[in-house]
Amino acid sequence: MFKFWGDGSQAAMDLVNQIKVRSTENFNWTFIFILAVVFYVYWSEVHKKNTEVVIAGFALYGVHWLYEICNAIIGHVFGYPLWSVSNESTTFILLIGVCWELSMMFSLAGIISFKMLPADRNKRYFTKGGKKGISCKLVGAIEMALLFALFESFLAGTSNHSFIWVYKWWGVLPVFITTYVPFFLASNYVPDMEPKKRTRFLCIEWGLVALLLIVLIPLGII
Repeated sequence: MFKFWGDGSQAAMDLVNQIKVRSTENFNWTFIFILAVVFYVYWSEVHKKNTEVVIAGFALYGVHWLYEICNAIIGHVFGYPLWSVSNESTTFILLIGVCWELSMMFSLAGIISFKMLPADRNKRYFTKGGKKGISCKLVGAIEMALLFALFESFLAGTSNHSFIWVYKWWGVLPVFITTYVPFFLASNYVPDMEPKKRTRFLCIEWGLVALLLIVLIPLGII
């Protein structure tokens, strides 16, 4: 049921070669429903003036898009990306490693992670004996990253190949360390930055996402 590493098999390579990016062949109405749910969640937070919650969502979602773009570039340059999604597992594939359902989940993941932090976000664990301890934001990021990495290992083992890992050295551990930890560090730390710094962070982050998409999609790179 769980798969912890890629196997480098020809079967995995064949699955990746069959991926149809941005094809509407499997499109259905769940696309619209999921989009409506995301809009409802964000607009509810905006209506409540929960600015920090919205920032947490956008901070993680922007990192997610930068990672997906990099993954698609890796696939273009080296033949296979670090991770892929199969045609059978989704209604619409945005880039070779991310489908609509997955991307919309990540649009909410930052909000969920931020809301799961203690009310006092300055709280630190293991402070006994004069030790400074560990920030609850860091602990929360690690916990969420571990949960997501384990769930991805489940997806990689599904019969419809929801996730496809080709490279033998890519799996749960590198996903946990290099991907999910940065995701949740962004959602847990960016909202508490000074207003000017977090605005700068989001502008640079999303400006880079927009620029890469505008340039690389027409060129057929991603």
